[in-house]
Amino acid sequence: MPQDKITDVFATKQRTLSFEFFPPKTDKGRDRLFDAAEKLVNLGADWFSVTYGAGGTTAENTMQTVEELIQRFDIPVVHHFTCIKHTWDTIRSELDRMKNDGVRNLMALRGDPPQHEREYKFLPDQPRYAYQLVEMSREHDDHFSIGVAGFPEGHPLAPNLDVDSHFLKMKQDAGADYCITQFFFENMLYWEYLQRVRQAGVSMRIIPGLLPVTNYEKLVEFAANCGATVPRTIHEIFEPIKDDTDGTSARGTDYAISQAQDLLDRGAPGLHFYCLNRAEPVSSIFKSLKF
Repeated sequence: MPQDKITDVFATKQRTLSFEFFPPKTDKGRDRLFDAAEKLVNLGADWFSVTYGAGGTTAENTMQTVEELIQRFDIPVVHHFTCIKHTWDTIRSELDRMKNDGVRNLMALRGDPPQHEREYKFLPDQPRYAYQLVEMSREHDDHFSIGVAGFPEGHPLAPNLDVDSHFLKMKQDAGADYCITQFFFENMLYWEYLQRVRQAGVSMRIIPGLLPVTNYEKLVEFAANCGATVPRTIHEIFEPIKDDTDGTSARGTDYAISQAQDLLDRGAPGLHFYCLNRAEPVSSIFKSLKF
């Protein structure tokens, strides 16, 4: 089924709402994902995105999920795609396949190695950086709309923030259309990031990514794995109630509403929610916003 590109959405909307899913592993998880997607479509989602497991471990499941979301809801869906454990030839083959399957939207990422290969070393026939994946995607001219990741606190492998800004500019120069940030909890990080990458020449749309707090201990672990800071405020709010599921969800919803509304009030070009395949609490958060 033909679908719009994210750049088509941008042409008509200055502010967008999007949600990120991960491929389900079970039939129950699949049912939960599509139930959540239906609720979020009715909420006014502009597009969905589907993650791609470390080293391409969910490749088939990602494609199946993308295709079914498009068929069920007639909404743009972004297929995440990574460099790690792929050769130049296999990437070009996969891009050809995605084009032939009607995929129009990509999120081009460096990616992470599988957990059992944390000392992974790139081979000579493998690209090392996301901008190279963007370049290969652009071999198909403008067939794909291409998003990339941004890191308000700097990518964990970048030696400093100037280098991090330079790499985002390289992604843009290679043909990226827009950027979605890693989650953060202090909005000043987003505005400072916007300022430094604009000074580096980045002009594409940069959409803040938000992760509502629903489980404090898992959040701390997840943030440590991806290099995001959990500020003292978050620890002070959620550590004392870490065993109170309902209390954590309620406080997490309130915090996300405040954070999201402040971003919108100050001119953010939309919101991208990491929703963990659930309609709540992101539905309640959005309904409380002046979007």
